[in-house]
Amino acid sequence: MVRILVIDDERSIRNTLKEILGFEGYAVDVAENGSMGLELVKNTDYDIILCDIKMPEMDGIEVLEKIIELKPDTTVVMISGHGNIDTAVEAIKKGAFDFIVKPLDLNRLLITIRNAGDKSLLVKETIVLKQRINKQYEIIGESPLIKKVLEMTDRVAPTDAKVLITGLNGTGKELIARRLHELSARSEAPFIEVNCAAIPSELIESELFGHEKGAFTSAIRQRKGKFEQADGGTLFLDEIGDMSLSAQSKVLRALQENIITRVGSDSPIKVNVRVIAATNKELSDEIKNGNFREDLYHRLSVILINVPSLESRKDDIPLLAGYFIDQICGEYGQPPKEIEPEAIEELQNRKWTGNIREFRNVIERLIILCNKTITREDVRLYAPAENSIAG
Repeated sequence: MVRILVIDDERSIRNTLKEILGFEGYAVDVAENGSMGLELVKNTDYDIILCDIKMPEMDGIEVLEKIIELKPDTTVVMISGHGNIDTAVEAIKKGAFDFIVKPLDLNRLLITIRNAGDKSLLVKETIVLKQRINKQYEIIGESPLIKKVLEMTDRVAPTDAKVLITGLNGTGKELIARRLHELSARSEAPFIEVNCAAIPSELIESELFGHEKGAFTSAIRQRKGKFEQADGGTLFLDEIGDMSLSAQSKVLRALQENIITRVGSDSPIKVNVRVIAATNKELSDEIKNGNFREDLYHRLSVILINVPSLESRKDDIPLLAGYFIDQICGEYGQPPKEIEPEAIEELQNRKWTGNIREFRNVIERLIILCNKTITREDVRLYAPAENSIAG
């Protein structure tokens, strides 16, 4: 049920609104002044707040500012018998959803309440979605190696320093990149990811820098590249060791000058992008073999972060197992399954060449195929036997 707070010093207005909105199915609380209203806001989560502007002691604009300070996502509708354009504009600028003039028109009021409720619901859904996304990219572990990586990540994140993330496939390099973005001043701006290994070499420049209409046969319209899409935010170049030398030279220029040029154009475009790169290759070998530019390597590797393999942090397996069991069971809409200590021990005795990615897949398989409790025998049956250390 939508919960509404009415803050107004006129008893007749408070009572009328409570009666009308209660009849419409809303849960309504009332407060006779700003101080009382703020106390209620501190202790209760309201979907919508109706606040009068002209009140003794503390006026509505001041109350609005304090509400936004306390709970920024709250939807506030201002009401006043002395409405004018300047007051309405000020209220909207300070975060009000709408402004209604007394005497209140019932139809106008109910439409505003309905729209405010839709907005409040959308805000809540967005918050839940963000929480789910953040949980999806959570980094789990308490081993010394992963703690060191997280400590360095958290220290570097607030800066604009370029970061090169290294590590084997499946270790979680993308999670580190996302953490760097989420803890930076750019967190509200886009996080754009490019898998350099998945894009053909003849298309990578168009993908990164965009193209003009007619630049090549299939260029039927102008297109912004990933650098432009990430403007103000973070560009994550995954598997950069697979990028063509031609594209590498243009990326180097973009990093040096903060300028890109679309394919088929001579016009420079200024961009403000933080670049984070990752690779599972040994770039020093790639440089020796002529496959990677040394100057680009030095430009990218201001900060080097190496993500440890699961083999080197097996003490984290109990935590990871519990985390993935909760996550996957939640996705399937079923209660979390138990896992026996002996099953954990069996998992720790496996070789995880595919690292965290492989481990999660095995846990998902166990959840699907096992009963309420995952046993050692289940692990032996459903985890590939060739992964066993003792074999």
